[in-house]
Amino acid sequence: MTCGFLNLCKPAGFTSHDCVARVRRLTRCKRTGHGGTLDPMAVGVLPIALGPATRLLQFLPGAKAYDATVRFGLTTATDDLEGEVLTQRSPTELADLNADRAIAALAQFIGTITQIPPKYSAIQVDGQRLYDLARQGKDVEVPERQVLVESIALRAWRSGDYPEADLAIVCGPGTYIRSIARDWGAALGTGATLASLKRTLSGGFTLQDSITLEQLEQAIEQGWQPIDPAPCLAHLPTVVLTAEQVQSWFFGRAIALAELPEDLDKAIALKQDFPEPIARVLDKAGHLLGVGNLSLDDGSDAGAIVAPRVVLPAP
Repeated sequence: MTCGFLNLCKPAGFTSHDCVARVRRLTRCKRTGHGGTLDPMAVGVLPIALGPATRLLQFLPGAKAYDATVRFGLTTATDDLEGEVLTQRSPTELADLNADRAIAALAQFIGTITQIPPKYSAIQVDGQRLYDLARQGKDVEVPERQVLVESIALRAWRSGDYPEADLAIVCGPGTYIRSIARDWGAALGTGATLASLKRTLSGGFTLQDSITLEQLEQAIEQGWQPIDPAPCLAHLPTVVLTAEQVQSWFFGRAIALAELPEDLDKAIALKQDFPEPIARVLDKAGHLLGVGNLSLDDGSDAGAIVAPRVVLPAP
């Protein structure tokens, strides 16, 4: 049974769903999903899970990194160059805009910030996607959300009639780079929109290790296999089961552990995303058996209890 991950380099013009459909056809794996939507204009890392690994997407590392280009002097309906232009400043109105002034306004977008997602986004309101509501001409209130932006660095500045800035952004899940571009332009009083976007990190996968759809097709002809999910979850605490415990695991039973996992501190670091401690569960050979909930205070003499949360097929 196919079970694992694909680090796909999404091409421009494809939706994330388009990529999943193409991978499904190429691999002949009906159960396929992606971890983190990329807009059609964007390129870069799109983690894709095959088979039972689709249940593990939620446990991949949440940090994301992007290379983005922001263009000043205009705003659009979609907050990127794909949408209808709503406002456009004249070059004369932008004459005072320079890199120093722009950088000074960036600080407010670093840290835990409140962000309003674009009206054209996949967020659901009353059971409908925002982009569907926007296309129907319905004006709905977009809910605010708190997101974490770890860092924003200015890589390059290009002056001209409509200045552009190249940014390197590291952020948490749920962050919209289009919203940062829009809000940056609003803070400067010039308007701005996202001109291009490349995701360089997602789910622990990097752009330099990604492959294109064309490369995947060629690799499949040569016996390609998906990425082993076990190392993809190495950021989680690890529980290793004995042969006897493995049998209990596959029966869905909670297992008492004689000792706490040595790397239990990882569970504490992940508490923001997973309030209940979790662990990846391996057998002695290092095969991933699934993900379990760790109970650290059960009133017994056992060091911990691990209860099945996601059980993968036996290797």
